[in-house]
Amino acid sequence: MKKLEAVIFDMDGLLVDSEPLWSEAEIEVAKKVGIDLTNDLILETRGFRADEVIDYWYKKYPWENPSRPELFKEFVDLIISLIESRAVLLPGAQEAIAVCRGVGCKVSLASSSHMSIIEAVIEKFNLGDAFDSIHSAETEEKGKPDPAVYLTACRALNADPKNCLAVEDSVNGMRAAKAAGMYCIAVPAEEEREDKRFELADLKLKSLEEINENMLLAFVR
Repeated sequence: MKKLEAVIFDMDGLLVDSEPLWSEAEIEVAKKVGIDLTNDLILETRGFRADEVIDYWYKKYPWENPSRPELFKEFVDLIISLIESRAVLLPGAQEAIAVCRGVGCKVSLASSSHMSIIEAVIEKFNLGDAFDSIHSAETEEKGKPDPAVYLTACRALNADPKNCLAVEDSVNGMRAAKAAGMYCIAVPAEEEREDKRFELADLKLKSLEEINENMLLAFVR
């Protein structure tokens, strides 16, 4: 029987209450190209990379100007600005990381966010020493739900994905973790908790505050 080797956290909407800020930025930049997004529509891109968000809406509602690269840059810059001014850590974020350390697990971050956004969060909340490694799906061919960023994180930790746990808040993130062969704890936002797609997760929690040592020690083969 093997013990859990590593716990790999998502960032947006899990550790940091940034999903509303992403949504606000997404709605604002979409308006500039004549797209009126609703909160329900925005769920379609939850967990995507910023460039994938722009590409997704372009394929549905093509526009001429500004170009996709220009709109992408504006989108990322706005997200960073909103994070720097308004983002807060979600309850239990730092404590959950500490619990993982307490049971001897390596701890990593694997986010769909571009590295510039990750760096803004790390700096704002002084999380530089919290993780053994930090990974952005920006460097992968595809973002979540593709498992690439999780597989990269596991390799960086020299850990077998089968003995690693992902903690996620989105369906796309959960799918990425399971496709990588990992365990997954889902911590959906309140409005998404009844989404039956989260049944794919090994465990579903209401908050990171629920994570404890006994829970982590149960994830063994």
